[in-house]
Amino acid sequence: MKKIGIIGAMQEEIDSLIKILENRKEQNLNHLTFYEGVYNNVELIVVRCGVGKVNAAVCTQLLIDKYNPDYIINIGVAGSVSDDVNICDIVVSTHLVEHDFDCTAFGYKKGVIPRLDDSEFKADEYLLELSRKSQTSLANKIRFFEGVIVSGDIFVSSKEIKDELKKLHKAMCTEMEGASIAHVCYLNNKPFLVIRSMSDKADGKAPDNFEQFVIESAENSRTFIQEMIANM
Repeated sequence: MKKIGIIGAMQEEIDSLIKILENRKEQNLNHLTFYEGVYNNVELIVVRCGVGKVNAAVCTQLLIDKYNPDYIINIGVAGSVSDDVNICDIVVSTHLVEHDFDCTAFGYKKGVIPRLDDSEFKADEYLLELSRKSQTSLANKIRFFEGVIVSGDIFVSSKEIKDELKKLHKAMCTEMEGASIAHVCYLNNKPFLVIRSMSDKADGKAPDNFEQFVIESAENSRTFIQEMIANM
């Protein structure tokens, strides 16, 4: 039986996935609650990591050490950096970069981690292909994009930072966890994918109904992942 670990930063982002789990059980480890169950003959482990790169990295390593999933998928909301990507659109990662990692004083480009073979963490091709096959059920109401997702411990809310992220990394969107999850997966040779729904334009202006949007986004992510599982 295939095993997939699914990580969200906020409880609202994972609640709809928890509801579809059969034979569900919970385990609390290091202040994290892991929800285990089965859907469509695939074992799922769903967990809320909390906001930020350290929380996400710790959660990912614990998920790998304890459950050893075949694949890891990160879901949640993000801010659009690309002019083409609008609120409610979904970006599926091709690569991820920690945009706030800065060793430019030593001649490195922003986002490059010294003495690491690769600082642009590449999403798994099999999961990417699955995502392409699984967009049909949502294609009538949501636009999908593929591209670079950048992460940092900062809520991007200025045009200057957006422009820098586009110029340096060709980023499509920005958030606070995905690249650190990808980093841990890279070090563990674990296939991963990040799926993000746009909640804002990274300009400091979240929608008035942000909480409702997060719930709707989570429902879309659940449907998307259900389609991916069906296509496995």
